[in-house]
Amino acid sequence: MIKYFYKEGQTPLDDLEKKDLLLSIIDHKELDIFEQENILEAHDWIMKNSVLSKQDIFTEEFLLKLHKKMYRHVWKWAGKYRKTNKNIGVEYFEIPIELHKLLEDTKYWLKNKTYTINELAVIFHHRLVKIHLFSNGNGRHARLCADVIIAKCNGDKLTWSSNNIDLNKVSDLRKAYISALKEADQGNYNPLFKFCF
Repeated sequence: MIKYFYKEGQTPLDDLEKKDLLLSIIDHKELDIFEQENILEAHDWIMKNSVLSKQDIFTEEFLLKLHKKMYRHVWKWAGKYRKTNKNIGVEYFEIPIELHKLLEDTKYWLKNKTYTINELAVIFHHRLVKIHLFSNGNGRHARLCADVIIAKCNGDKLTWSSNNIDLNKVSDLRKAYISALKEADQGNYNPLFKFCF
C-alpha cells in the first residue's frame, strides 16, 4: 500500500477509502499525476459540452457526474457521497440536505441577481468545499464547478491568483487560499474574492 502525504488543508482518506484505489501505484506523487490526468480529461469533457445549460449545472446529478468524471479512473467511490466524517465538512448524513439548500439558494441568487456571476461562482465553490461532498477531491471539484459556472454564464475568467504564482512560493499560495476559505466560513468573502478575481 502506498504511503499518503497530506498537505495542509487536505482531507485524509480512511483505510477503507484507500482500498478503493483502482490503480497499482507506488507513491503519492504518482497518485497525484494520475488524478491530474483524469481531472484534465473531465475538464475537456465539461468545457466542450455544448448541450449543458446553466440550469443543469446547479443540480445534484451534474455535481455527482462531474466528480465521477474527474476521478473515475482512480477511485471506486468517485461521484459518490462520502460515508464517513472528515476533518472538514458537515456530518456525512447531512450532505444531501446541505447540498439541496445550496442549490435552492443558488436558484434564488440567479433569479434575483443577488450576486455577479463571478461572486456567485466563488460563493458556490466555497459552499461546496464547506459541505465536503466526497471522500477526496472536494477543492478541485469545487474550483472546476466555479470555472464551469463562469464559462456557461458568461462571467470573467477566475484567476485563482495564478497571476501571483511564484513557483518557489506555491505553498504560500495554498496557505492564502485556505486562509481565504476560513474567512469565508465566518461570512467574510472579500479575501476569497480577491484571491479568485
